[in-house]
Amino acid sequence: MRILGLDFGSKTVGVAMSDPLGITAQGVETITRREENKLRRTLARIEELSREYEVETIILGYPINMDGSAGERARKTEEFRDMLVRRTGLPVILWDERLTTIEANDILIESGVPREDRKSVIDKIAAVLILRSYLDSIQEKQT
Repeated sequence: MRILGLDFGSKTVGVAMSDPLGITAQGVETITRREENKLRRTLARIEELSREYEVETIILGYPINMDGSAGERARKTEEFRDMLVRRTGLPVILWDERLTTIEANDILIESGVPREDRKSVIDKIAAVLILRSYLDSIQEKQT
């Protein structure tokens, strides 16, 4: 059972993958596109990764506001979720991603990653944090 974690941004999508047992989350890549609404290649790459790793579920970071409301970015994420479901045929779960990018940035700073190098990996790290949060919630329910 592999689970794919995604951090969907305006021009990038961070990708993380669970191990087959659904215990750990590892960063896979950051998918980049030139324009926000050009999603065909992004969707094709996610579909390819889903087949390659035999993914059963996709966890998609859901950027709700700190007060719990859903804004424009959340609406775009919902539209992306619908595209993913149609393209992959897999269940796509929206998962609260509040503060994951800030946490990812803090991790990179603490690790000594130079500012100019952070941009290329921050979305992948955020995807790991989103997926890790989801996996932790599953493990908590099982205990």
